[in-house]
Amino acid sequence: MNYDELILECEKENILVAEMPMECYDGRIIGNFVLINTNMNQTQKACVLAEELGHYHTTVGDILDQTDVSNRKQERTARLWAYNKQIGLSGLVHCFEARCQNIHEMADHLDVTEAFLQDALECYRQKYGICTSYQQYTIYFEPKLAICKKL
Repeated sequence: MNYDELILECEKENILVAEMPMECYDGRIIGNFVLINTNMNQTQKACVLAEELGHYHTTVGDILDQTDVSNRKQERTARLWAYNKQIGLSGLVHCFEARCQNIHEMADHLDVTEAFLQDALECYRQKYGICTSYQQYTIYFEPKLAICKKL
């Protein structure tokens, strides 16, 4: 979803989104109020907003202290939510079907940043291991990303 589509989804869920310049954060959520740093492009804002929505849907309490194991787990869960929202296994398959040849083309096709896509792929590798099946496809995460359509 692009930034405007995510904003509309927030409105439907009564989540308020405001933009302002921030020095230390790209985004923050407090209750149902999300702040997004204005110093980013639309694609970056969409990735950040998706992660903040992940926190809205999955996080309990203040998890800024990332030395706490429980907080790190909640952070990972929120990010996985965002990766699934913006990419998911279906998005990887769409990239395969669109004949994307590299990470740059995939990120462009999915309307996410390359860093967000790389982080998502690493998260999926940790979750699924070497490979996973999705519909009529096998998605390999190691030794590098590869997608094969089953015959």
